[in-house]
Amino acid sequence: MQISSSLRHFATVAAVLATSPLPATAEPYGNSTRYSTWMASSLISRRDGIMTGKGGSSEPLQAGFTQKAFKALLAQYPHNDIHAQNYLQASVDSVVPYLSNATEDALSYPLDRLSNGNAMISSLTGAQRSPRNETASYELAVDALRQSIDLNRRTDEGGLWYYTYPNWSYLDGMYSLAPFYTLYTVSHSGSNGTLINQTALDDMALQVDLLWQHCLNASSGLLSHGYDASLTAVWADPITGASPHVWGRSLGWYVMALVDTLEILPRLTSTSETIEAFIKKFRTLASAVIQAVDPVTGGWWQVMDMPGREGNYIESSGSAMFTYALFKGHRLGYLNDNVTATAPVVARRAYEYLTDAFIVRNTNGTLGYNGTVSVCSLNSNASYKYYVGQPIKYNSVLGSAAYILASLEFERLESKHTGLKSRTRGYLSG
Repeated sequence: MQISSSLRHFATVAAVLATSPLPATAEPYGNSTRYSTWMASSLISRRDGIMTGKGGSSEPLQAGFTQKAFKALLAQYPHNDIHAQNYLQASVDSVVPYLSNATEDALSYPLDRLSNGNAMISSLTGAQRSPRNETASYELAVDALRQSIDLNRRTDEGGLWYYTYPNWSYLDGMYSLAPFYTLYTVSHSGSNGTLINQTALDDMALQVDLLWQHCLNASSGLLSHGYDASLTAVWADPITGASPHVWGRSLGWYVMALVDTLEILPRLTSTSETIEAFIKKFRTLASAVIQAVDPVTGGWWQVMDMPGREGNYIESSGSAMFTYALFKGHRLGYLNDNVTATAPVVARRAYEYLTDAFIVRNTNGTLGYNGTVSVCSLNSNASYKYYVGQPIKYNSVLGSAAYILASLEFERLESKHTGLKSRTRGYLSG
């Protein structure tokens, strides 16, 4: 795509900020180590989540997921070092040149592009607003992202295509779509919410619901990777269009979408039905995810409907996503009474396994993260062999950012239980 000279400034600023020197260390508190900040500093040292335009269609998601992890880090530890804020700003600035044309966005990138919108809105209006913020360019990009939803191609039922594949919808896209669609709508609703665009919120809920209707396996309570509304894909179920397998990370995206969107949905009469439906979905999935946990490791399988099958393995990004969602759902009170006591126990065991099995302490003081599958697409035969045959990527930001989010929830729970209070000095300053 063509990038205007005015927007090239953002790419230049992002490059300068992203190359600031930063030691990657962490300090212990009590009997624990704050792995959230240690992993965040490691991402900075690797320059993860900075969009260059050379990384293909997955770049917006890598940047957006990094931004969400750093936003959560700064919200939980507001006195953290300026390096974290600067890096968040650098990641946001890096995507502005590529996401400021609604038509180009809708045609060139998957729904994952929308993951960048939340940090942009915070940069314009929230506590994490930067003094370097160039309001006009940020507003242009945020509005372009919102407009791209309207321009995105849809199925006959109104479901958004995840990418260019006709009539295919993926669970993956909901983590980027639902929180952004909601936050944008709420932030443009006036000070008291009386002017809220209910049509937009209803459309957001429709996307979540269509995937539920097409992909839910009634016996397991889990959702398959996606569906083909035209029923013509080689893998499509002849009745529902659903793909045949439950891919851990795609379900992780969907579960996180539910809990993150519930957190920001306004509590209004007009939204009560959506909130109730989202809580019901989250409770169903939380129970199913707990049932699907591997009893030996405490993690979750790459192909969740084939536990223990030859070639299957415990995958680190989906496992971190479930850990985060269970911790957070418990903290915010979204779980049923019958699992509210179990969820944090399951999540804690999973977190400890992730830390023991997948964290790598590098000789340069950074943390590495292993065991993350590179990518799985329905633009394949979607077979079991395909899912377990995809390569493992070391230091994939889709795994390490999920681990940051899981760590933050774990540390919040630990702090509550031990009475420890977060320190005021920055942990990213070395």
